[in-house]
Amino acid sequence: MRVTRDIKYDCKKRNSMSSANQSIPVLVAGALGRMGSEVIKAINSSKDFLLVGAIDNQKDKEGQDIGSLLGLEPLDVFLSSDFEGSLCAASQNVPKDGQNNGAVLVDFTHPNVAYKHTRTSIAYGVHPVIGTTGFTTEQLEDLSEFAEKASLGSAIIPNFSVGMVLLQQAAAAASRFYEFAELTEMHHNKKADAPSGTCIKTAELMEEQRASFNKLLVDEEESIEGSRGGSRTSGLRLHSVRLPGLVAHQQVMFGSNGETYELTHNTIDRSAYMPGVLLVVKKIRSFNKLVYGLEKIL
Repeated sequence: MRVTRDIKYDCKKRNSMSSANQSIPVLVAGALGRMGSEVIKAINSSKDFLLVGAIDNQKDKEGQDIGSLLGLEPLDVFLSSDFEGSLCAASQNVPKDGQNNGAVLVDFTHPNVAYKHTRTSIAYGVHPVIGTTGFTTEQLEDLSEFAEKASLGSAIIPNFSVGMVLLQQAAAAASRFYEFAELTEMHHNKKADAPSGTCIKTAELMEEQRASFNKLLVDEEESIEGSRGGSRTSGLRLHSVRLPGLVAHQQVMFGSNGETYELTHNTIDRSAYMPGVLLVVKKIRSFNKLVYGLEKIL
């Protein structure tokens, strides 16, 4: 068993990775989580990426090889609960110097820390790729300004599924023709935020095509508050379901005289997100600003 040691990071010491190594250095925050562990497995199976950090708040496992913890071969990367220290080490060992363009952070943690993690990553010159949702409009605007000032490619991606991007584009196109629409998203019951960032993003894309939905034709009364879901300023209604056994599912239903039009996307396994994650990690270092949504990368 590896003995856990306190690791002190000297941010004044630069020990650059050899520029001959063309693999993209990646840190993963939330490394022991459902999504984080999938990301590490995907990175480990590709020669295009090199895992240089694994961060998680499970301190009882700190100092252990992340590969062994996830049932892989030892990766010589040891779990740390020191988020800022890990970023500091990555920024110094893999500087953004025009040759290797810096390291990339992939973050699947918790909405309560997503904003702070993103801002801290930008401050250290490590490109953030954030899959955690729950950002407010004000936070997104602040992070966009901060990334632009730092001239650092950064990404906040509510959903990494290519299929979901296609659904969102179809929903936006349909909004030009349908005045009545409602959205339902369903996730596992360990998801902290509701509605999901993906559902909000879908609504935003629809609202770019039509400013107002669902004109009231009758005075509605809810015998149980919330029965009609959450209502956006545009009139779009969003419904959230949380149940064990679900992964991630979304439906957009449009209605008109004599017909309905439904768009549905179902995520059966989290491996569906990995091609999108790796694509963003590969491309984000060529950007100099924050991008919001996978469609901006494709």
